[in-house]
Amino acid sequence: MGDNLWTFVGLVFVAVFLLSQGLVIPVFGESRAARKRMRRRMKTLVAEADNQQRISLLRDHYTSKLNPLERRLELLSVLEPLRNLISQSGLQTPAYRVILLALVLAAITGSIAWSLSKSYWAPMVGAPIGLIVPFLYIRKKRATRIARIEEQLPDVVDVIIRALRAGHPFVEAIRLVSTEMQSPVKDEFRTTFNEINYGGDVRAALMGLLQRVPSILVMSLITAVLVQRESGGNLAEVLEKIAAVIRGRFKFQRKVRTLSAEGRISAWVLTMTPFVLFVMISLVNPNYMPMLLESPRGGDIILVSLILVVVGVFWIKKVLNLKV
Repeated sequence: MGDNLWTFVGLVFVAVFLLSQGLVIPVFGESRAARKRMRRRMKTLVAEADNQQRISLLRDHYTSKLNPLERRLELLSVLEPLRNLISQSGLQTPAYRVILLALVLAAITGSIAWSLSKSYWAPMVGAPIGLIVPFLYIRKKRATRIARIEEQLPDVVDVIIRALRAGHPFVEAIRLVSTEMQSPVKDEFRTTFNEINYGGDVRAALMGLLQRVPSILVMSLITAVLVQRESGGNLAEVLEKIAAVIRGRFKFQRKVRTLSAEGRISAWVLTMTPFVLFVMISLVNPNYMPMLLESPRGGDIILVSLILVVVGVFWIKKVLNLKV
């Protein structure tokens, strides 16, 4: 019974972890369709600026600390998507170390699952969980950081507007943002200012900012700046309208999140009910649950139940992921 009990405890942890990851919908996050449209637009913008030589201060910063072998591993083209993901999350961990950590965790969780259950299916369930944990963590950090930058963006626009109306050039306005604002937006604009200050082109530096912060709001700000630089006009007035639109968008998304709060609470209740009932029945009638835990098919039944719980979690997430 002891091994099956530990297996059940591990499955409870997995269910809670997947629930917390599956139902975390960023307040200011983008939908999947919006991200696809943004990636297509980013490819177009970057392709137009391919002849610009952009200085990657961020990559030079952390690769300079690696030895030659680590640097060669880090600069493999196959790791480019993961490097971008890590960069967008604000972490400084090399991509190859994330891969190694994922493999180690997969081996550990697979071994633990086998030692607890002694079933053929246990490593197939435990190993993938350990494998995806580092990537889920990085994606969570990325979503949180981008959401935080989007929250700060209206204040960033206000600082730029005040600087422009005071007679400062746009580059100086970026420097003011990099000194007056708080992290993480402060760090991103500091990198952008340094790229321009070290001889880079303004357009290329702004494209670098968009690659590090893939957000529709950041893209709208950069697009307005680039269009104004090419066609002229009053940039302060344009940015003032963009700030109003961003604040209105935040207000609407907060309202949507408030209306969907009941659904998220229902998801937690529905998902945790089987585990709470298991504990309550075990306390009220200790001789009832051992029949499930000691049965040869008990582990298979628990595994199927967990799979159904996970499917339910992602189904509820799909229902709650309102398109706005």
